[in-house]
Amino acid sequence: MSRELSASRAHATVAPATQRRLGSQNLAQFGAYGLLVLLAIFSLVPFAWVVLAAFDAHATIYFQIPRTWTLQHVIDLFTEADGVRLIVNSLIYTLGATVVTIIVCTMGGYVLSRFAFPGSRVLLLGILLLRIVPPTATIVPLYLLATSLGFRDTYHGVILVLAALQTPLALWMLKGFFDAVPIAIEEAALVDGASRLRAAFQVVLPLAGQGVAAAGLIGFIGAWSEFLIPLVLISDQDKMPISIGMFRAWISYTQVDWGLLAALSITYMIPAVVFYVIARRALQSSIAGGLSGI
Repeated sequence: MSRELSASRAHATVAPATQRRLGSQNLAQFGAYGLLVLLAIFSLVPFAWVVLAAFDAHATIYFQIPRTWTLQHVIDLFTEADGVRLIVNSLIYTLGATVVTIIVCTMGGYVLSRFAFPGSRVLLLGILLLRIVPPTATIVPLYLLATSLGFRDTYHGVILVLAALQTPLALWMLKGFFDAVPIAIEEAALVDGASRLRAAFQVVLPLAGQGVAAAGLIGFIGAWSEFLIPLVLISDQDKMPISIGMFRAWISYTQVDWGLLAALSITYMIPAVVFYVIARRALQSSIAGGLSGI
């Protein structure tokens, strides 16, 4: 009887402490979720303003629900504001840089994965170091180099520079994917009489195809969203991409057409969002596969 009484007293002593601990945990969770909600609202309000202003006949810099809805800003974007030219230029730069990135990084990743040579590790780290350097620190040498080579105000000059910026990450990712392909499969193809080139293209490359696609998508998104490189290399109005067009539309006029600028912003965001939605799983698995080979 005394043993049961002492047990009940111990339980009564522990229960309030447990309740206090659970209460403090619930309070901490409530505070964390509240902070996340505030951050989400803070992040979503600018996007909400862009969407609403694009269809607001009286759009201003302030957040407001449109009193009069209109599609005129979108129509003006493709008829009066050179929107088509800006979009086409951006697609030329981005698609060109993506193709160059895929070709160079596929060949480079395969070589670095399959052939061991002195200094290969140092070379890989050096390539990655190029991506770590702040782009603003390279403005002056980049401008001088582009001027001396005749790359200023040219499509191919911007394409090559954009591809060079996307190469380090894509190269590391593809090397990891080629590392994940068993070399025994390639050796079996060589034993069956296939050449090194044929084995690489018909055996190894299909197995690493998901990584190649993901590297191309990362290159596309990175080149599409680039602002600094076109700003430095392009001064011709007819060759400006949409990122520079948005910037100049914002600073070139005393009175900004906020509705037109919002419509241009939505157009600028659509390709990146579409590519992310389509390639989300491929990107996640590709990054995991790339890191496994590092």
